[in-house]
Amino acid sequence: MMNINRYIDTSPLNPSMTTDEVRAAIQEGIDCHCKSVCVQPCDISLAAEMCKGTDTAVCCVLDFPHGKSPKNIKRSMAEEYCRLGAVELDMVMNYGYALSGRWDEVEDEIRAVTEEAHKHDAIVKVILEASQLSPEQIAEATERSVRAGADFVKTATGFTGTGAKEEELKVMLDTAAGRCKVKASGGIRDLATAKHFVEMGVARIGIGSSSMKQVVEGK
Repeated sequence: MMNINRYIDTSPLNPSMTTDEVRAAIQEGIDCHCKSVCVQPCDISLAAEMCKGTDTAVCCVLDFPHGKSPKNIKRSMAEEYCRLGAVELDMVMNYGYALSGRWDEVEDEIRAVTEEAHKHDAIVKVILEASQLSPEQIAEATERSVRAGADFVKTATGFTGTGAKEEELKVMLDTAAGRCKVKASGGIRDLATAKHFVEMGVARIGIGSSSMKQVVEGK
């Protein structure tokens, strides 16, 4: 039987959340044995303290939600977030560069983050914001992420456009071809959708903290 909770990165990322609300969401992720809690950078230390000794890892978004920082800033973010206790980094690809055909720069920025993260034994998931890209651009972004050493490619931030779509995931899975893993994120609010994506071959599911428990409980 599928333990869907072990595929879930629960994400208390709403910028208006209070510290108490973030703390409660992290605890709920721990209690539900989620694979990780994916937090804003300011909440890494809190998550690291709470997740210590549990089976829930600390994930952090990087250059979220637009991916517009220069390469060296992205690298510095990776270093600092790992130092604070993050063991997974969900970085936003500069999809404006992708739309401009600036693929070498896209790849170079991803490589800067993966090289730094891997020094700290952290993994990197590259958020493509796939709803803003054509199928050909999704394939190219996936290929560039693989070349740059990414551990995952991920559909969306959940803050722009639509969330995870089956056709986008299929392009990502086919292009990755096992060379990196795929994370479905954005708009997943029920167990049936989460299970379907896992059955397609997705290795992680990103779910907002407001929907996580109902998915785990099978609703």
